[in-house]
Amino acid sequence: MGHTDRIEINPRVCNGRPVIKGTRIPVTVILEQVAEGELWQDLLDAYPELTLEDIKAALRYARASLDHSELKALNA
Repeated sequence: MGHTDRIEINPRVCNGRPVIKGTRIPVTVILEQVAEGELWQDLLDAYPELTLEDIKAALRYARASLDHSELKALNA
């Protein structure tokens, strides 16, 4: 099962931001918490409707989004 089975974009849900299908949990919330070092189990405990596959789908969605984006180098 890929990220497309678990991620949805609906203009009526969270202003059209990508969310975990059937929830109002934005993909960005999952990505931010993982980036901050949150344990996956803590995410699952905090969001009972979330599954391990949902977290993986959010990460795959982010990767696919980057694969289809043009990135520019930041000057430090």
